[in-house]
Amino acid sequence: MNDRRRLAPRQDTRPCPTSSLSGLLAVVRTHHPDADLSPLQHAYNEAAIWHAGQTRHSGDPFITHCVAVAAIVADIGMPPAVVCAALLHDIEDTPCPPGRITERFGQTTVDLISAVRTTRLDEIPPSALKLGNAPKPLQPTREEAVLAIRLADRLHNMRTITFVPPTRQHRVARETLELVTPLAKAAGLTDVGRELHDLSSAVLRPATSTLAMTPPLLTVLTLLLPATQRARWREEWHAELRTLTTRGARTRFTARILLSAPRLTLTLRHPIRGRRW
Repeated sequence: MNDRRRLAPRQDTRPCPTSSLSGLLAVVRTHHPDADLSPLQHAYNEAAIWHAGQTRHSGDPFITHCVAVAAIVADIGMPPAVVCAALLHDIEDTPCPPGRITERFGQTTVDLISAVRTTRLDEIPPSALKLGNAPKPLQPTREEAVLAIRLADRLHNMRTITFVPPTRQHRVARETLELVTPLAKAAGLTDVGRELHDLSSAVLRPATSTLAMTPPLLTVLTLLLPATQRARWREEWHAELRTLTTRGARTRFTARILLSAPRLTLTLRHPIRGRRW
């Protein structure tokens, strides 16, 4: 949330499906193989229409944030209805007419989006969160669904926090470390909690050594990749780089990216079933 720069929605926009959306649908299928995924396609189209013209501080279209948040929610194992709300979690910050989302996605989705925006994280009792130990497929409570979307939103913002002013970086990182990370761990989302902790710590206690790979060089490397994949890999590389606190770790990371980039580019441009990077 709160990472947009300009607003110029066009209702006649025809959003093009992206590989990121395809990946999102694939993740949902792994947890819910029999679910109807058409609402997710509709939610993506709706978000793309109303977020058209909005960009993040990184310069990426704002829709990339919506898809990234939904992908994290899907990876947690949330059902399609919650993933749908994740795709639309910032729709209230657009000129989308009141009632449109209700008409297309139902009151339950609208209520969840509203709760995501209004619920204070310090009001969620940790004892009510059992996502990590819940049976699959997940049937989350309202509080768990809200927390999943809020955690995903914060995690993606932390992955891309290098693009916002330093003062805001420190404020968000401190709140993440003191409030958001403990909630993730209380809910049993160990991996999410660990990444939030590492990203926040990297902001508050930055490495004193010189960066082995600078953000501009990372961006240059992503230009080798297909256009639809660049934002995802840039975010992942930036996020991982920020968690590395020693010169040796940064050097090894640099070498791995430089050596792997050509093969990753080939794989993404000419996918072969069974090939993995």
